[in-house]
Amino acid sequence: QVQLVESGGDLVPPGGSLTLSCTASGFTFANYVVSWYRQPPGQERELVAKITASKRTNYTDSVKDRFTISRDNRKKIAYLQMNNLEPEDTAMYYCNAEWYLGGNYWGQGTQVTVSS
Repeated sequence: QVQLVESGGDLVPPGGSLTLSCTASGFTFANYVVSWYRQPPGQERELVAKITASKRTNYTDSVKDRFTISRDNRKKIAYLQMNNLEPEDTAMYYCNAEWYLGGNYWGQGTQVTVSS
């Protein structure tokens, strides 16, 4: 059974840090591009960061130098390290795994709230 399960969301004050995890099962995780998306309240889902099978990364401009995406293929986990969080980072965060030969999977999301 294919699954992506996000965890690590929490309520943190501005300037705080969080690490989100995305745990995969049921498919060959190492082959897939893994992305983190977020959806703020009342807004559309947006791409935050992406890591390829060869571990090349890219980020949306608003999180560059603050967020780091990484992956551990042996454990089948992807991470999103988030530093210096801002209220504008408040959103539901989703993990996505996609392979060019087929397979596009989503997790259920984890809530990040940045507020004092």
